Amino acid sequence: MDAVHVSPHVKEKLKEQHQVTMREVHQCFENRSGKLLTDTRELTKTDPPTLWFIALTNENRPLKIVYIQKGFQVILKTAYSPNSTESELYERFGAHS
Repeated sequence: MDAVHVSPHVKEKLKEQHQVTMREVHQCFENRSGKLLTDTRELTKTDPPTLWFIALTNENRPLKIVYIQKGFQVILKTAYSPNSTESELYERFGAHS
């Protein structure tokens, strides 16, 4: 995986709203074992599509990682602790590769 690109605004949101570090984001990319899911909700559609997954940090903290990918470039949109609905969706559709 190439470097994860993150805007100053998203970096601030991760820190202040979600208490997520970039180190944890990188750990989740490294620890991902399930499938990538695509966000198909009309209000959040992007081009290229928004992708997401749930993975554990090295400290076993589950995080939902949301990003877009342009070629080899990964652009982080957000990362946070998933709610129960998101966890259930990922367990159902993405957890097994």
